[in-house]
Amino acid sequence: MATVTFDHATRLYPGSTRAAVDALNLQVGDGEFVVLVGPSGCGKSTSLRMLAGLEEVNDGHIFIGEKDVTDVPPKDRDIAMVFQNYALYPHMTVAENMGFALKIAGIGKEERAQRVQEAAKLLDLEPYLARKPKALSGGQRQRVAMGRAIVRNPSVFLMDEPLSNLDAKLRVQTRSQIATLQARLGVTTVYVTHDQVEAMTMGHRVAVLLDGILQQVDTPRTLYDKPTNVFVAGFIGSPAMNIKTVPLTESGANFAGMILPLEPEQLDHARADGADSTVTVGFRPEDTDLVSESEGGMPVLVDLVEELGSDAYVYGHADIGGTAERFVVRTDGRRSPRMGDTVYMKPRVGHHHAFNAKTGVRI
Repeated sequence: MATVTFDHATRLYPGSTRAAVDALNLQVGDGEFVVLVGPSGCGKSTSLRMLAGLEEVNDGHIFIGEKDVTDVPPKDRDIAMVFQNYALYPHMTVAENMGFALKIAGIGKEERAQRVQEAAKLLDLEPYLARKPKALSGGQRQRVAMGRAIVRNPSVFLMDEPLSNLDAKLRVQTRSQIATLQARLGVTTVYVTHDQVEAMTMGHRVAVLLDGILQQVDTPRTLYDKPTNVFVAGFIGSPAMNIKTVPLTESGANFAGMILPLEPEQLDHARADGADSTVTVGFRPEDTDLVSESEGGMPVLVDLVEELGSDAYVYGHADIGGTAERFVVRTDGRRSPRMGDTVYMKPRVGHHHAFNAKTGVRI
């Protein structure tokens, strides 16, 4: 097993003026499952490929354990990678695919067969060892790709969006299998996905990237409860947090007459950096209630109601400073309003998040 360290690791593609990965500093503990997540083009896959040795590191260093692998060839890094498209050999059986890397490494036939059998048992692939990839489902192919990585007993697993080709139901099932398997094997794992739900449900820690820059790395719970800036706040959570920039009063944020109180220290930080008249405030749909008009809620005209059985998501808009601002509220599915209704929404006390309107940093 091993740790992984990105030390100011930078990747600048030829002809580009902006780094795809900009001075990334990230430490992955021995046996830890860390997920890199962010929108398309944020640098997460490039970071993984730098660790794998498939992309050049233009500045900084990458360590696996105590060894600086910045300029080490991929085959000498003791890593195993699971790709998005599985990359299985179509003319080989499942057993041959899983054992191919061992064969290339000169591992004897008996030991190869034993290690393939052990991995197949772990992944419920024993009935399929004699089949070719074309005779397998997408989920089974994904497990074969996992098995091919497991038999090598690497120091680090690298996974580049391995579930993106699966249907929604199978993705949910398989991500739990991967998380359980990683916990059982205890292998250091770096996993890339664009799906923040996948990231939050699988990773011990989650690293959020934007434009090649690491925004925040922490446990899923901390990312949810204390996002460090507006981008992380809006990216983590589904549906996304309601985030609006509104006028700042002496006591808090003014949402069309509904005042969200802020602490004196937050008010001071909100007025810093030249953002003295507005503040950015966010609150999650699940931390918002529909109340009566007399309880001081903000009037919202309902545009759409998504019925989800026990829950419903109410989408609507409110007039804030002459602009129609969109909001989402989660409510009881048995008592949801109808399209065209006017409802009154109010964030729960202590559950809103405040950010400096100019810098976007949490205050």
